[in-house]
Amino acid sequence: MDNKFKKATLAGGCFWCIEAIYKELRGVVSVISGYSGGDEKNPSYEEVSSGSTGHVEAVQIEYNPELISYKDILDIFWTAHDPTQENGQGTDIGPQYRAVIFYHDDEQKKIAEESKEKLGASGKYKKPIATKIKPFTSFYEAEDYHQDYYESNKQAPYCRLVINPKLKKLRNNFNEKLKEK
Repeated sequence: MDNKFKKATLAGGCFWCIEAIYKELRGVVSVISGYSGGDEKNPSYEEVSSGSTGHVEAVQIEYNPELISYKDILDIFWTAHDPTQENGQGTDIGPQYRAVIFYHDDEQKKIAEESKEKLGASGKYKKPIATKIKPFTSFYEAEDYHQDYYESNKQAPYCRLVINPKLKKLRNNFNEKLKEK
């Protein structure tokens, strides 16, 4: 990783959705799907899917803070998932789909806590914000077939029914943050 780049690690349900969103943003250098938050080393998709490893499906984002701020990354994250749903997102249910912001340093922790508090106080949601904020400990890259899943499977039913609406919402709400095509 280039020293001028930073990392953000986020879990917001299925990693295919979150990966597709962040790949569209200006200032994002890379997005890798994987597993974070558990104790088991080098877990497989099958192990994480069982819900018994403590890991969540997550993405690790490498970004240029001169082009996109951590605050912007979180603002987009709050719209990319339902922050009030516990242990899942939509029909993806289980502890492996819970929403978590994994902070890498004290500055990220402070920004994440302020961002969550502001969202909770906004009145946008009737239910409390369930997304957790936890220290980053480890990240394990998911199997190759999970990387760039949306790009390789745009016509798959999951992509059309779940990811496309999230991308439309991103484009409508954060058009100024998108990479030029």
